[in-house]
Amino acid sequence: MISAQNISVSFGGFNLFDNLNFRLGTGDRVALIGKNGAGKSTLLKLISQEQHPSRGSFSIEKDCKIGYLPQDIEFENTANLIEETYKAFNEILEIENRQEFINNQLETRTDYESDEYLNLIQELTEITTEYELLGGYKYKSKTERILLGLGFDRNDFNKPTKSFSGGWRMRIELAKLLLKDNDVLLLDEPTNHLDIHSIIWLENFLLKFKGAILLVSHDRIFLDNITNRTIEIIQKKIFDFRKSYTDYVNFRQELIEQQKLAKKNQDKQIQNTEKLIDRFRAKASKATMAQSLIKKLSKIERIEIDQEENKTMKINFQLSKQPGKVILETKGISKQYGDNLVFNKVDILLERGSKIAFVGQNGQGKSTLAKIIVGEIKYQGQLNIGHNVEIGYFAQNQSEYLDGKLTILQTVEEAATENNRSSVRDMLGA
Repeated sequence: MISAQNISVSFGGFNLFDNLNFRLGTGDRVALIGKNGAGKSTLLKLISQEQHPSRGSFSIEKDCKIGYLPQDIEFENTANLIEETYKAFNEILEIENRQEFINNQLETRTDYESDEYLNLIQELTEITTEYELLGGYKYKSKTERILLGLGFDRNDFNKPTKSFSGGWRMRIELAKLLLKDNDVLLLDEPTNHLDIHSIIWLENFLLKFKGAILLVSHDRIFLDNITNRTIEIIQKKIFDFRKSYTDYVNFRQELIEQQKLAKKNQDKQIQNTEKLIDRFRAKASKATMAQSLIKKLSKIERIEIDQEENKTMKINFQLSKQPGKVILETKGISKQYGDNLVFNKVDILLERGSKIAFVGQNGQGKSTLAKIIVGEIKYQGQLNIGHNVEIGYFAQNQSEYLDGKLTILQTVEEAATENNRSSVRDMLGA
């Protein structure tokens, strides 16, 4: 369906890709992997034609429909949930508008024998047939099924989209994408804002999808359950194998170990040959043989070991002060939004050394509880923070708090203390 031919991309003199070649066909479910900054999202934008390569081209089959879910989307605020999701069916909605117009004309006009009246009847018959072929009688039930699968409740359907958090609005965009009749799906971190039930639902949906999928995700289990092929971007080139993510990682490691062994043997052979050359050079009678060995050595194709992207980020959460035994205690904490009681009379005791996971379906109050603890929202009940406790909070929508005018270095330096400001560059390069 899609072929990439000698794709190269440069930004300000920096080469991101260099002569990439691959093909996506029906039934391919591809894990696109690589370290952050390797170009995964850029490659999806190139395939979706949101960006264009510096060199090379993509060949896309005629009538091939590509659906693309980026990581960052500018949301619209003009409709409620169900109306926004129906926008996936533009052709059907246009026909409905035309049907309504024609029916109004037929009801109000009295020139029953005129050519215009008869033409309206003919057009209504034709577009009604097209409406049925496009799934006009099924799209509403299909939309409800997708929304429910992604974790929405029927009570959400008439809520304005602007009332949903960024994570839930990403689900709306995912729903619209899945409802369209696409041949290729380009998904950039589709599980980022999904709970476990919605992830399982999405897995089942994608496994039934008949077209091609190119998928970026940090969820290894999700990748293993979905993919049958892996493309890894490393140092401007790609490794492409028809294996699921974990099978590919294990296979690549085996290849690298084989390369290391072969290189070790080759290095030993080269070293022995160089010793012979040095010995023969010392004797005039062996000069011809030395030249022969030099020529032979120059023709050896040196074995190179594929680069391993195995750098691991390590974070050490250091304490500025030793806190007391009790870190946090709540008594009878309750939170209500209008008629929606999120939780009622919650008692929690956190002690020093605890590592706690807040789990539950989306909308059950996990983020709300976190915001209560850090003092972002009001609540009923009692909350006590322990002695010498300093709270660090990383929100789901943390990016919204960043100053887009500052560089990464400036942003982190601004948050650093005198004790760790000198290590900011090392931290960012981790």
